Amino acid sequence: MSDGPIIMSDGKDSDSDAGLLTETKTRTERPPLYKVMLLNDDYTPMEFVVHVLERFFGMNHAQAFELMLTVHKKGLAVVGVFSHEIAETKVAQVMDFAQRHQHPLQCTMEKE
Repeated sequence: MSDGPIIMSDGKDSDSDAGLLTETKTRTERPPLYKVMLLNDDYTPMEFVVHVLERFFGMNHAQAFELMLTVHKKGLAVVGVFSHEIAETKVAQVMDFAQRHQHPLQCTMEKE
């Protein structure tokens, strides 16, 4: 073993590179969020929509009732904003629940 300078892969000795290390910080981006929306139809009972909002979106009765009226009057309303996976799950749960109860209620998602 020699006592000479340690040769780095770039051919420079280690003493001349002292203090030149730079630390890079990686900034992770937040995942995109998705709006989950309920669409109005002429057949799904208002109370069923209120029940869906309470059950799948954790709203109390007053909040669910107000949002149901917004869906009814405006044709659609955003019922929550979630990560892609959660939004996808909520849409699937609502659609499955509506179908099992033979209601044509539509629930969609779109990138915010």
